[in-house]
Amino acid sequence: MKALLVDDSRTVRLVIGRMLRERGFEIFEAGNGAEALACLDTVGRFDLAMVDWNMPTMTGIEFVRAVRSEPAHDRMLIMMVTTESDDDAVAAAFAAGVNAFARKPFTRETIDAQLHQLGLVQAQLP
Repeated sequence: MKALLVDDSRTVRLVIGRMLRERGFEIFEAGNGAEALACLDTVGRFDLAMVDWNMPTMTGIEFVRAVRSEPAHDRMLIMMVTTESDDDAVAAAFAAGVNAFARKPFTRETIDAQLHQLGLVQAQLP
């Protein structure tokens, strides 16, 4: 499985990348939505994108809207991982087309639970 990590924080990408590698994902990274769109053009199909909301150049919500407007990426699951936490932000993320939402700061258990809910992993790590 391939995952695209979209976050302007290299540290966050490293932490999530480690978690996903332990689950067998091949990881690709982008520092903002525009870089992520370029990665989609270059690499092609991804099983999962984990996307921050607040990034320079192109925000996560703008990325989600752009991806969901392209039928080629209909099957890609998108998890928003962000500090945005008010009900309006969560509703806007789901309206834009995310499949899951996790708030920062997150734990391994939080990410694992979301991956399990999305059907990407069979069981949570102990």
